[in-house]
Amino acid sequence: MEHYLIYLLTLLAVGAFAGLIAGLFGIGGGVVMVPAMYYTLVFLGYPEHAMHAAVGTSLAVIVITSARSVLAHAKKGAVDFGVLKKWCPWIVLGALAGSAIAGAIPTRGLVVIFALTALVLSLQFFFGRADWKLGDDLPGQPFRALLAGSIGIMSALMGIGGGVFGVTLLTVFGRSIHVAVATAAGFGVAIGFPAALGFVITGWSVADRAPFSLGFVSMPGFALLAITAVVVTPLGASLAHRLNAARLRQAFAIGLALVALNMLRSAVWG
Repeated sequence: MEHYLIYLLTLLAVGAFAGLIAGLFGIGGGVVMVPAMYYTLVFLGYPEHAMHAAVGTSLAVIVITSARSVLAHAKKGAVDFGVLKKWCPWIVLGALAGSAIAGAIPTRGLVVIFALTALVLSLQFFFGRADWKLGDDLPGQPFRALLAGSIGIMSALMGIGGGVFGVTLLTVFGRSIHVAVATAAGFGVAIGFPAALGFVITGWSVADRAPFSLGFVSMPGFALLAITAVVVTPLGASLAHRLNAARLRQAFAIGLALVALNMLRSAVWG
């Protein structure tokens, strides 16, 4: 009983923090939810498929947090719906492919993929600058399909909303940081729904999953994380338009790097 109380309190706190991060940086909160869910499920005695459940549950929550974030940013007129219309179909295809690939990867391999990519993302968060540019507008086909599909695949493998990739992509191709954050939040909906459905399907007949799970999606985890994240996400979106987030990004990058290194250590050396 004590374990489940810790589970409840941990996920409520994580959901609140993930919602704040989702609104502030437009990243869907997955980089917070995945490691938290992973360690919580391992602690509760479900290590075999803990990473798959963490990723699948995070993707399901991201549908809610990203939609909430988009609505909050849209009220401020910051969402570029033209970009979403052109890029989301390819992102959806990538997300479906990513969830299928994840189903064929063992837990340890999925942990390594998350940890290594999170380390790269932490460097981008720490050293990245909004004034870096590769062009004045986003690339057309075939690069659009390639980049969007890659965002969908990597986001589905990691359980993140695509904002960490999307914000960087949009800013280096001429979008302001506020438009990039708002629009990248929309990528999360295009990633989260098909990828979460893929994790439900690939995990449907797998044994030794945590109780009350649909495939690799933990329904208690989804409910607790989604409720708290939805409440807090608009606060993060509001702060994004009022704060210089450079120092916050660097602090978050350091924390993300530490978590990634610990996950990598546990996967490689046990």
